[in-house]
Amino acid sequence: PTIYREIGECFDSLSENEECRVIILSAAGKIFTAGLDLSGMLSLGQEIAEQEDVARKSKILRKLITTYQKSISSLERCPKPVISAVHGACIGGGMSLITAADIRYATKDAWFTLKEVDIGLTADVGALQRLPRIIGNQSLVNEIAFTARKIEAAEARECGLVSKLYDDKESLLAGAIELGELIASKSPVAVQGTKKTLVFSRDHAVEEGLNQVVSISLLTVFLT
Repeated sequence: PTIYREIGECFDSLSENEECRVIILSAAGKIFTAGLDLSGMLSLGQEIAEQEDVARKSKILRKLITTYQKSISSLERCPKPVISAVHGACIGGGMSLITAADIRYATKDAWFTLKEVDIGLTADVGALQRLPRIIGNQSLVNEIAFTARKIEAAEARECGLVSKLYDDKESLLAGAIELGELIASKSPVAVQGTKKTLVFSRDHAVEEGLNQVVSISLLTVFLT
């Protein structure tokens, strides 16, 4: 679907925009995300079916999945902090999107689900890789992923998927903007260096993280 391409282009562009210090990701509709675009999947299925060679079918699907993965990961690659503000339902790919964000806020009526197993798919654009690190409870992650059950807002707050809940969308956006303004008031070099260090350290040993932050600290000193 076009939205995946646009997400990647948007965050790659904001990464280079010096006027941008913080990004708030929210939805304009009644819910945050509705999940997989089934019409797009039907179109993809037709394209794959037209190929007689199994290798060509595999190549088409692999290229598409990796494109989607890179698009979602653009939130994480972006050096600016990304705050996701979730209201209503956050289904399927929406979970991959918010787990790539740095901070997650939600309304009290928000709910979350990894819906892929209900339609015979494996979540393949980031949620299964990032959710265990965010929640820190592999048993709970497995339960959520295997059953596609709903995670209500209170449980999402309790398990660490989101860090703050708000009564409604209006107060949610106000809270996200307030946080964004606070972060934007700090040194952008220091904030972006901190994000890079946090992301790097999450995926590397402590010693590697310490070595990496030396370079970040040197840049911070000379650029501020």
